[in-house]
Amino acid sequence: QVQLAESGGGLVQAGGSLRLSCTASGRTFRDHTIGWFRLAPGKGREFVAGIRWNSRHTYYADFEEGRFTISRDNAQNAVYLQMNNLRPDDTAVYSCAASTSVILSNLRNHAAYKNWGQGTQVTVSS
Repeated sequence: QVQLAESGGGLVQAGGSLRLSCTASGRTFRDHTIGWFRLAPGKGREFVAGIRWNSRHTYYADFEEGRFTISRDNAQNAVYLQMNNLRPDDTAVYSCAASTSVILSNLRNHAAYKNWGQGTQVTVSS
């Protein structure tokens, strides 16, 4: 079991950047796949990015078009989401989630993750 906490959200103008952090407590953090998801008003929870425990495999949603980068530092129990060239439709609550057993075919499915943070609000103004 890990407990997750997100930070780094805020208000930014279109074209700007934010770096979200997901920090975890628990000795087994390095065993977990971490996913970032977002939830916007009137929309379902959407996969943003994911990273395996050893950072060798990263996964992104198609909508990002190369604007986002996920990384992790297991020594710091942290995963980061660098978001560049933000757009108004990126506005959402961004949450990180952890799982030790998510398989590749299910990695983009929020139901595959057991541990979630509270989320951090990202607002992009036009």
